[in-house]
Amino acid sequence: MAEHEPQQGEQDLEKKIQETRQRFNNELLQDSTDKYDSRDVEKFQQDDALVEAYLTWRMYVVDDALKMIDESLLWRKEFGINDVSESTIPRWMFETGAVYLHGYDKEGNKLFWFKVKLHIKDAKSVVDKKKYVAFWLERYAKKEPGMPLTVVFDMTDSGISNIDMDFVKYVINCFKVYYPKFLSKMVIVDMPWIMNAAWKIVKSWLGPEAIAKLKFASKAEIQTFIGPEYLPPHLGGTDPFTYAYPPLPDDDFQTPLCENGPIISEDDMESKEGEMESRDTLESSFNSEIVAKPKKVNFLEDSLRSEDGERDTNVRVKRVRNPQTTFKGLLLDVSPAEELSFGSGENERKCLIILSNVTKNQVAFKVRTTAPEKYRVKPSSSSCEPGASVDIVVSLHGGSQASPQDRFLIMAAEMENAGSQELAQFWKEVPKNKVMEHRLHCHVQDSVKPAANSRRDSLVETSTSGQQDLNTALMRVMVCNSRLEQKMNSCLWVQKVLAGLVLVLLVLNLQCLYLLGTAQRPC
Repeated sequence: MAEHEPQQGEQDLEKKIQETRQRFNNELLQDSTDKYDSRDVEKFQQDDALVEAYLTWRMYVVDDALKMIDESLLWRKEFGINDVSESTIPRWMFETGAVYLHGYDKEGNKLFWFKVKLHIKDAKSVVDKKKYVAFWLERYAKKEPGMPLTVVFDMTDSGISNIDMDFVKYVINCFKVYYPKFLSKMVIVDMPWIMNAAWKIVKSWLGPEAIAKLKFASKAEIQTFIGPEYLPPHLGGTDPFTYAYPPLPDDDFQTPLCENGPIISEDDMESKEGEMESRDTLESSFNSEIVAKPKKVNFLEDSLRSEDGERDTNVRVKRVRNPQTTFKGLLLDVSPAEELSFGSGENERKCLIILSNVTKNQVAFKVRTTAPEKYRVKPSSSSCEPGASVDIVVSLHGGSQASPQDRFLIMAAEMENAGSQELAQFWKEVPKNKVMEHRLHCHVQDSVKPAANSRRDSLVETSTSGQQDLNTALMRVMVCNSRLEQKMNSCLWVQKVLAGLVLVLLVLNLQCLYLLGTAQRPC
């Protein structure tokens, strides 16, 4: 019975999505097809995750979700969000560094920084400022779709002149209406006491779904939410990052640790990989297993190693867990789809990424990470033949531990002239709009307990399950008791009403007897 519950939930969700789309077409699109941007409408019709986000943010109430969708799409067309780019926003806004994306909180959510002291209220630039915020949100939504953000209002050295309530309300509406499920939490850091009244007004703007996400923290408390490695020194952190423009801050992705040596620059890494490409091709021709299986290219097996080395490699590959989910990309299918799971056990310190070429041409790829000192990635850069697949092993280096803040970026591009191109030169010349990007984040799972404690664990689990059964039984008794109490109260109420009616009838009878007695007296 329990096995059917997830399927039933998925079916109910699909019905909700279909109902939302149908009512959207019938109720919101029937007036005019030019009401919204056609690109937004097309995405809404095709992206189930987007519709689900609106439904989830509105507790699966279709009427409320449709209101949110209508307001969101109208805003996107009014501000021309699909056409907002770096070139459409005044340069001085980027140069101030008042708003930017950088770092991660302790839950692995990207940080969206607002430096309040750098904000000056100006009616002439209010529209550009709103587009500026939307630019960062759109940029993040395209790079890491479905991943929430943690908004940080850094109010250090700020005053009343820096508070723009209309702008703050707009930022809140971005997460409350325009970008559903984007907000992980909103952290207000080092707020001056004089602004307490202003933030009480802000709290009234937040809906019930967002009010619990608002956190106030002092400089001493901010590390509850964000580790020191992503906090600036004035907040007690150790992050050496300094905002500068141009260029825009990247996603902190770097080339991972190479297999046999220290970290080198990406240009040097790519040039060496280009030089090694031809040699790897010759080496692969001696590998009988690869020749026998042209559809499965395994870079973990080196034909120049001894048979013992091959045997060790095979054992190592078998110990790596196979991914269970797949992201369907334009050039490559990537497994797993979203996250790499690491643990503290020996077999939990390695993860497997499988890239499958779905094109008719050779595809070049490379892997980057936000923590290059922690991980070894093999291979970190190579190419994949049409219809073939590549196994990439990601392993923790030395005593390093995985963190939810760690990210991996897989970049891929189609090689039109594969025979005449070296990878290093190819990546320098390929246009950015031809590069497919997919991001993976890390999940840290609890380690498996030793077998010596299995009996104790089983006893604990048994007692826990027994306690849960007892709690369930007590809950049922309490529910029954509550129902009986309600029925008794209703019965007592009826009894009181009946008693009142009896008293009324008794008074009427006495009055009738009195009147009869009065009428029978002689005059």
